[in-house]
Amino acid sequence: MTELAKKRPEFRNINAFTDLPGYRLPVAGIVSILHRVSGVLMFVLLPFIIWLFDTSLSSEISFARFRSAFTSGLGFLPGWFIKLVALALIWAYLHHFIAGLRHLWMDVSHAAVSKEFGAKSAVFTLAASLLLTLALGLKLFGVY
Repeated sequence: MTELAKKRPEFRNINAFTDLPGYRLPVAGIVSILHRVSGVLMFVLLPFIIWLFDTSLSSEISFARFRSAFTSGLGFLPGWFIKLVALALIWAYLHHFIAGLRHLWMDVSHAAVSKEFGAKSAVFTLAASLLLTLALGLKLFGVY
């Protein structure tokens, strides 16, 4: 056994309070966790998505109610809060879609399975989902 192998720390039981704060997760790991979070977010907000779809397509009156929910609010929820929930759904969909394409590309292409590609594609996934969310968020909040 070499001297280098003896100096490496060995973790058998990881303590969440002492070991995890010093651990630096790679970008690919962050994207993987966010992929799961975005999937859960879309699943949990599925009733809201169905309500949005139903209200927007039922009739002209329900579409007017749909539009007024985003401007004046709905019940005790203000309009800006509904816009934030919609923006969270936009991010969740975009991130989940782009990360899913990344995973599919890594499954199909054997050249794509490397640390370098994983890091570059993870940065692209984060940047693309955030930039597209920003552009759609600006549109949602009426900036352009």
